[in-house]
Amino acid sequence: MTTLDTASPPDLKVPDAFEREGFVVLRDVITPEWREQAAVAATRLLASDRTLARDRSVDGKDGFRGIVAMDDTFLPLVTNPKVLPTLVALLSANLYLMSSNLIYMPSIPPGGTRTIRVPERHGWHRDMSSTNRDLGTGAVPRMSIKAAYFLSDLTPDAGVTMVVPGSHIETGPVTVPAGAIDPPGAITPDLGPCDVLLFENRTWHAGGLNTSGRPRLAVMMQYGYRWLAAVDDPAPELLDREDLTDIERQLLGRPDRHPDGSIAHEGAGAAPLRTWWQHLNPDPARSSG
Repeated sequence: MTTLDTASPPDLKVPDAFEREGFVVLRDVITPEWREQAAVAATRLLASDRTLARDRSVDGKDGFRGIVAMDDTFLPLVTNPKVLPTLVALLSANLYLMSSNLIYMPSIPPGGTRTIRVPERHGWHRDMSSTNRDLGTGAVPRMSIKAAYFLSDLTPDAGVTMVVPGSHIETGPVTVPAGAIDPPGAITPDLGPCDVLLFENRTWHAGGLNTSGRPRLAVMMQYGYRWLAAVDDPAPELLDREDLTDIERQLLGRPDRHPDGSIAHEGAGAAPLRTWWQHLNPDPARSSG
């Protein structure tokens, strides 16, 4: 079993592909057993009457933000050793988990009415839209990466996240032809049940049409630089746990502090991940941390 201690730096082809396409698929990063457990935990949360951090919409979407603080089943995703090296290589060691989002999308019944993924509201977007508004799309850099895990069956009609390859380096919006819902070049990545889809904030993407007859269940883990604001509500009780590693504490939002609680220099809180990365990846030519 791969752990952080036995993890390997990503093959150079992986960050190269991400730089070129704005997304990449990593194979077999979770086990079938964990996936089954996570689907049960997600279903249990969705069946509850919990409203705190619930995320619903008129389209039938349901879910929660901040699920790593709601059920320990999802906590291993924070430091997934088969994903974290690629995230550090593409961003740096100065990152943390901005959001952990559980998303439930029902299947569209035959002849059902939709309010999204229609020509008038096609649903294609970039993440962190406020940065685009405030800075202008041409000035927004790569700031975050989402890791999308899918816990339901990945049939062609399941409505998996779609992307436009190479759209992360375009300064303008994607163009959806009149009467259509997808721009030219849009694809549905080839995903297996234990794979993860990584894509960055500038990559144009949209949820596909789920006509499978079954709900689509996904977990979106968004990682970004530690100086970015969190998307999820604060969960200080997580950081108070004594069973966390220093890397987990960093990724869960521990600020720049000395052991006695006093203020440390800016970026000091990234030391756990930076030290790990230097041991994992001693070749400076490959290091971005």
